[in-house]
Amino acid sequence: MSNINQMWELACLRGGQLGLIDSTQMHNPTCPDWAEALLNGFSQIFLQRHPLCGLLCLLAILIGAPALLGGALLGGVAGLLTAQRRGYPKAERQAGLYSYNGVLLGLLISQHFAWSALVPPLILACGGLSAILTRHWLKYATQPLDLPAYTAPFVGLGWLLLGQVPQNTLALSEPDTVAILAAPFTGLGQIMLLDQPLAGVLIALGLLLADRRAVAWALGGATLGMLAGLWLNDATGALLGLHSYNPALAALALCSSRRQPWLPLLGIGLAILLTPGFGALHLPALTAPFILACWLVRAGQRMLHKPHMDSPYESP
Repeated sequence: MSNINQMWELACLRGGQLGLIDSTQMHNPTCPDWAEALLNGFSQIFLQRHPLCGLLCLLAILIGAPALLGGALLGGVAGLLTAQRRGYPKAERQAGLYSYNGVLLGLLISQHFAWSALVPPLILACGGLSAILTRHWLKYATQPLDLPAYTAPFVGLGWLLLGQVPQNTLALSEPDTVAILAAPFTGLGQIMLLDQPLAGVLIALGLLLADRRAVAWALGGATLGMLAGLWLNDATGALLGLHSYNPALAALALCSSRRQPWLPLLGIGLAILLTPGFGALHLPALTAPFILACWLVRAGQRMLHKPHMDSPYESP
């Protein structure tokens, strides 16, 4: 057994040197492929590939909103099975890239529609369609500075399902110290439509296992979003994490470069600025501000890195 473990560690080390995998994203030989792929789908909601992080996200749903767990699992399985049946690359399936939008759609449908015989087929259809849309996006976004799909399939299908939403009618509440301290964790939970601080704590623990820098940036983005909500005199929305989850996601998406800390800060600021606009349009924000913020940052990077071929003295 020790020889097998040594061979596995050597293979993982070699894969990391080649850039194929890293130490936090290794395949677990004791975990079945389908389970690892499904758990990675939950962790990919937070832009991580880490089965233990995905397991803690699953536990967060179980504790924060157990009624939504079945829909989340059904949506993730629908995306995974669709990818498998259509022959999508196994590496992408195992990374959870075809499951996370299905998980989010399963959560959304379970939350907004009364459970009936029509709900499971709807979740299956949306989960499968999200996998197809993701595959088409990945097929054409092959360059490092191309715009990633992120949760665009979830947002697009979510808007089709929900349509317009009425004006915010949440009762006003006065912030206290405990609520303010808990709000960033509630914001992390709101990424999966959960409004319980304990769910956010479990998610933060999963992010800590996956990437310490990621959890620091996520909580930083959530905190800045909460402060922006308080500054906008929307104390209830701020304490419920409604101003926090998009900045947290933007920070997670852009914090990978240690040499450019201004990138996640710019993403956080743009997500905060964009969030109120969707309320004015009577559209559910979902994760659209996060997507647009990151696309704007990446588009700016692409323009800065675009080679200038106008000079006749510059080699093509």
